[in-house]
Amino acid sequence: MNSTAIRPIRTRADYEAALLRIDSLMDAEAGTPEADELEVLATLVELYEKKHFPIGWPDPIEAIRFRMEQAGLSARDLIPLLGSRAKVSEVLSGKRSLTLQMIRALHEHLGIPAEVLLRQPGASLPEMPLDLDWSRFPLTAMAKLGWIEPGRNLKERAEEIIRDLIQRAGGPEALPEGLYRKNDGARQNAKMDAYALKAWCYQLLAEAKATVLPSAYRQGSITQEFGRNLVRLSSLREGPRLAKEFLANYGIHLIYLPHLPRTHLDGAALKLSDGTPAIGLTLRYDRLDNFWFCLCHELAHVALHMQKGMDEAFFDDLSLGDVEGIETDVKEAEADQWAQDVLIPAEVWAASMVKENATPAAVVELAHELGIHPAIVAGRVRKELHNYRLLTHYVGNGEVRKFFA
Repeated sequence: MNSTAIRPIRTRADYEAALLRIDSLMDAEAGTPEADELEVLATLVELYEKKHFPIGWPDPIEAIRFRMEQAGLSARDLIPLLGSRAKVSEVLSGKRSLTLQMIRALHEHLGIPAEVLLRQPGASLPEMPLDLDWSRFPLTAMAKLGWIEPGRNLKERAEEIIRDLIQRAGGPEALPEGLYRKNDGARQNAKMDAYALKAWCYQLLAEAKATVLPSAYRQGSITQEFGRNLVRLSSLREGPRLAKEFLANYGIHLIYLPHLPRTHLDGAALKLSDGTPAIGLTLRYDRLDNFWFCLCHELAHVALHMQKGMDEAFFDDLSLGDVEGIETDVKEAEADQWAQDVLIPAEVWAASMVKENATPAAVVELAHELGIHPAIVAGRVRKELHNYRLLTHYVGNGEVRKFFA
């Protein structure tokens, strides 16, 4: 290789020839053609080495030890940053992974680059939300339900775990900002744990996003006739499972998601970022009458209150509807009425004598007339008369969850 034959370095032979030529040009005087050739060859060699001999990304533990040596720090000096003497020992021995909380502390107080600690070139630490305390999420209960991987140190890994869940749900904006503001008019239990509810909602959206529906949702497709066609499936033995399939064919998610402690939740209506509705039911009461009313109530929210472009979500403790002194929100009242009329048309209910003659035979007769399950009629009678000891053998106890296992 000479000054008139500089060419790209493509092979190992080219590389070695370039190194020999560089060695012979090391004494070239500045401003000469030889010096220019040296500069060009050095650049070509550097590019070849980056491609073929990449240097491994620094190990975070080695970076911590190097910084300790530089600053004259002992393992004891890391206790405020990592949490305890045992944690320091486990981190430095490679037995414990660094959490985001630890990485923030090491980056801030020891000046170790975030990309080294995260082992991601160009990475930076995610911003800390000002109003979020990661440790308040019910991680143990979430792990028990199989939503997250069980294991030790869940609280320490809370930020990573919840950030991953939020990402799978569609990101921080997946839920409307107003969803967690206290609203005395909405059907929310005053004892509700906002962090448990957030976790439940994010899990619902994550499961919905991971499920491909056979059809896309069409705004305005949910009418009362649509609802009545859905409710007629209740007369079939596998009605709840068929309801899920029916809604999926219209681009609507129906997901059974057990409630977390202190959510006091029966159901919710949310939507994904693309506008796809997601109805979540906790089935905390495993009864057919409860399932069909709750499903129709949440479907009413989708039909009446979640129009295109409206950033709204609804979640309900339906037991509050029977508590005296609690004023019902206008939208909740509308959803109740829509659900009742879909399940049993108002004119049919008004003409029926089942309220005055609440016998099993009367219940079965009206259900047969409407082509629906007797549990729906029995549930309406119990609610109207405020007598939940009536018709207990007709509300379908234990007949729902089994279809969503």
